[in-house]
Amino acid sequence: MTAPRPAVRPAAVRRKVESWLADGDDAPALALRARPEWTDDTVLTVAGAKVRVVPCPTPIAARAALVDRADDERLVLLTDLTEQELGEGLLAHFSKHQTRSVDSWDMVRQVFGNQADLDLTLVRSGKWVADALTDLAPPQGWPPPPGTVLTRDHALRQLAGALLKLQPDELDSAGLLHWSTDAQAQLRFLDLPDDWAAGVSAFLVEVAGPAAVPVMAAVRARHGVDAVPLGLLAGVLWPRGAQARTDVDLAVARTRLEPRFGDARLTEPQAAAFQEAAEAWIYRALDGEGPARAEAHRMLHRAEEIAAEIDLTGRLAASSLLPSGLTQRMRAFAGAVRLALPATAAATPAATLVGRAQAALAEVERHRAADRRRVETARMAVRLLRWLAEPDGPMPATLLAAVHRQVRDDAWVDRARLDIFAGESDQQVAEAYHLLHRAVDARRARHDQQFAGLLQDATAAEREPGALLPVEDVLDRVVQPILDHGRRILLLVLDGMSTAASTEIADSVARNPSWLELTPGGRQRTGVLAALPTVTEVSRCSLFSGRITAGDRVAEAKAFTGRFADGVLVHKAGLRGPAGAAVDPRVADALADPAVPVVAAVINTIDDALDRSDPGTVEWSTDTVNGLRDLLSLAQDRIVVLVSDHGHVVDRGPEAVSRPVDTGGNRWRPAGADPAGEGELAFTGSRVALGGGSVVLPWREEVRYGPRKAGYHGGASSAEAVIPLLIFSGHDEDAVPGWAGAPIASPEWWREPLPETASGRTAEPAGIPAAGGRPGNGRPTKRIRATVQDEGLFDLPAPAAPLPATNTGATAASPPPATSQAAPVGGPTGQRDGAADLVDALLTSPTYRERRDSRAPLPDQRVAALVGALIAGGGRATLDTLATRAGIPAHRIQPTVTALRRLLQVEGYPVLTLDADGRTAKLDVDLLVEQFGLSPR
Repeated sequence: MTAPRPAVRPAAVRRKVESWLADGDDAPALALRARPEWTDDTVLTVAGAKVRVVPCPTPIAARAALVDRADDERLVLLTDLTEQELGEGLLAHFSKHQTRSVDSWDMVRQVFGNQADLDLTLVRSGKWVADALTDLAPPQGWPPPPGTVLTRDHALRQLAGALLKLQPDELDSAGLLHWSTDAQAQLRFLDLPDDWAAGVSAFLVEVAGPAAVPVMAAVRARHGVDAVPLGLLAGVLWPRGAQARTDVDLAVARTRLEPRFGDARLTEPQAAAFQEAAEAWIYRALDGEGPARAEAHRMLHRAEEIAAEIDLTGRLAASSLLPSGLTQRMRAFAGAVRLALPATAAATPAATLVGRAQAALAEVERHRAADRRRVETARMAVRLLRWLAEPDGPMPATLLAAVHRQVRDDAWVDRARLDIFAGESDQQVAEAYHLLHRAVDARRARHDQQFAGLLQDATAAEREPGALLPVEDVLDRVVQPILDHGRRILLLVLDGMSTAASTEIADSVARNPSWLELTPGGRQRTGVLAALPTVTEVSRCSLFSGRITAGDRVAEAKAFTGRFADGVLVHKAGLRGPAGAAVDPRVADALADPAVPVVAAVINTIDDALDRSDPGTVEWSTDTVNGLRDLLSLAQDRIVVLVSDHGHVVDRGPEAVSRPVDTGGNRWRPAGADPAGEGELAFTGSRVALGGGSVVLPWREEVRYGPRKAGYHGGASSAEAVIPLLIFSGHDEDAVPGWAGAPIASPEWWREPLPETASGRTAEPAGIPAAGGRPGNGRPTKRIRATVQDEGLFDLPAPAAPLPATNTGATAASPPPATSQAAPVGGPTGQRDGAADLVDALLTSPTYRERRDSRAPLPDQRVAALVGALIAGGGRATLDTLATRAGIPAHRIQPTVTALRRLLQVEGYPVLTLDADGRTAKLDVDLLVEQFGLSPR
């Protein structure tokens, strides 16, 4: 028995008619061997011709159709009769006097231009492909293949691209996910015959990879519009790496999610690819225009809704994109901060607890939705934990030592705690920051009390300043020696700039490669002691007058002109230029004039913020201090002396203690009937310019006397009484007698710690000997002397002198001094680890020796220190850390790292790179091993 012929598809009939008409055949009818059934339009218009389709189950039906044919139409007869059954009389009216078969693959060739042979793998794909390609072919046909064979890939790419409204080269996971966001497009896909949908889905898996499996499964389960959110959750449900473990809760959540994939179970590779594709889609959308960003946020919100539906919300910390994931990471970080506080850390070593907080911070930093401010605040919290974990040293023996503690250590503490004080909106994190701030305040209050006691004693005793630099001596002992050395000066007085604010401003200036910071002898920064009380009318007038006095800007100008007859002093209003000029032309002319030795400018931005904004939340820089960037750009050939008249403290909100007084200021009162109380000290002496030479000043930051403002000054806290002193030159290290290129200014606890090596020891900084007074190579060396300010530094103008050996940062061709040798990563002899062995293998490898000998080399000890620090840091380290570990001055670390990059990057491969921030170096250790032929770690 002969099987019945299949019903012919309308598209196949149309293609046959197109071919018939294109041949110029004028026969009235085309007979097709097909089941005599037709449910589509009876009359078709093809190439301008009217064509009637007639099912003909019998010869009589065919004959009747021919008889009834109108003159302006042609016929297509669908019949399953043989030519013998039809007879020669009917065949005479048919095209070519025969019946024609409707071969699906002939139709395929036709819609691809009849120019190519069929690939057998295409034919073997099944009849559904032929039917789909025929039915869905555009009016002009499919694009022909590039060669002589119609390949399966070309045909199915055209088909899938048409179904998904994508270009054939967009059939990847990204394109697939983008298509999934279009609900109408998915409905059209779901209306396809099942075998078509299944076949196209299988092909998409081939070309788009494993991510296509869950996407198409979700689409066919009618959850395709949630494909991106589901992909975001895949990373939580199928964790990878160190977190790759499945517990009962995750297994249950996966089961609850399966219906959204048509009860399909994803494999780990599919889930991983799905997550990566979804996250990539989100990144692109967030980088797009407003509507795209809005859609990305909608997808993130939808993912959290689905997570709640399957009881997965508590596990979203594993997501590096979802907002709830950041919230949970921040709360986990807050818990680690609370545990690391001194009051709760007694049972566990502080370093361990701080390390856990550092690890929790790393999780926060890895979250892609974390905004810069929150992350930076969290970094500040960890820095403060490291500071608290260090033993609080003994009370400074001298006022100079207390000044240096403020400049070199506590200024950075103040900078960090301002961020903590600004706080967090999440209450759990806010509580942790509150506890941390309280612990920091307790230590800082002790420091302030110690400082104020030393200041009280020195003020009353009328001691000679010695190496201590009071504000009234700045012109004599800093400015005049520079002028005597033949250099012109731009003196910038940033009213109210605290030592904390100065650390930010110095960082900002140093980011401009045109400027080099200088410090006394190339050692750590020093500071200036303000006059008392620490208010503008006293300290600034004393600065310009060269003696303790009080006065307004008129008195300042008179004193300045009396000392520098050819100098120019401008206050805030005098800096403003007319429309189009960033700086008043008269000021710009003065800066360019060789006959003007000193241009002094008073900038009130910071002091103004104490009244009208919030100085604690501003990031002070050359961009936020009005006019600073423009003045620096006009002073490239001058030495820039950047100083203040006093510092400040910020308002403490509900923690503030208000003590109303009749006279005085916000932070000072005349000594009268009321003696000094809690948090106050009485000061008497020639350096007290108000109150008849006797005042009461608070040393506790919380105390104020006047109306509430954003910030205050006038008191005896070290943040108010210690003035920063910064000097910059246009990369001339000999510009200031006795001053040289500065080292990294931040204290050790400020920079990221190097993790312990495999031997259990932390890599030692360069030049600091290991236990027993010997560095890790076993050779004896001198212990580096602590960088304490030389007692004679400001006694007399010092002659120009070369930098100390430990601060020169040897040039590429010169070996480093003995005290700058880097300790091997592994610590002392007998405790070496794989990292130290790798450094040794690098220095002795033939490739390294060849490259080192072919150019002006960095000293091997310096290379060892830099590479060792990078390996110890897990392949990453900030430039500040590298500079301190390798004993390199701050201004030489950039060219040193550039030289190291040239040395290590064999054939241009990126062994050593810099992050986008330009401040973090990254070492690809595996590539280092490969390029230099080292033994695997």
